Amino acid sequence: MIDISALLDEIKASPYREIVIATPHTGRLTFAGLRTGDTVLGPQGQWKEKPGTQLATLERERNPKPICAPEKGEISNLYSELEGQFVEAGTPLAVLRHMLTREEVLRLILQKALHLFCAPERAKYYFTPEVDKKIRASDAHSVAVRDGMEILIMSRMKREVPLHYRGPDGVIYEVYFKYNENVDAGAPLIGVCPRDQLSAIQEVIMRVQTEWKDRG
Repeated sequence: MIDISALLDEIKASPYREIVIATPHTGRLTFAGLRTGDTVLGPQGQWKEKPGTQLATLERERNPKPICAPEKGEISNLYSELEGQFVEAGTPLAVLRHMLTREEVLRLILQKALHLFCAPERAKYYFTPEVDKKIRASDAHSVAVRDGMEILIMSRMKREVPLHYRGPDGVIYEVYFKYNENVDAGAPLIGVCPRDQLSAIQEVIMRVQTEWKDRG
């Protein structure tokens, strides 16, 4: 089993992730007047319908398009030498340092600690009727899984295929997919926790909830 306490201490030592913001296509780049060290906001609103702080404008064929911050954070590096230049798609224009929130820390720890059962193909996924009934009656933690158990249905191109779980026995601790939304190949569908590790994971979750302080 992974040393969750050591992982938490490691995250505390570097409580952020750096996001490289690059140009989505070719065009002439104009920055929005921000400087290194400035704080920016990510998308806002209930549905994230309001774009984040504008970082730059990319103009192609007289069609200017804004490039906005994908997350809240601080600009740790700005490639200001690109001002006014024609740039290729994928050119880095800034590095954003995003401080991890409590929810992000929990998600990061769980993805390291749980056994992730991942999507074999890009498709939509559903629980089998039996499993879905148990989850709706209680919650995902009430569903015990074992290797080879038919647990999901993969729906792709009007074709439905049963999906058998592969991994250690345990309970479903996290569900990462949403109904009627496509999941990319390799993305996690569920996170399974062996029963003998439940108490250790719940303990570290309590630690994060009480000790972690969101910044900014």
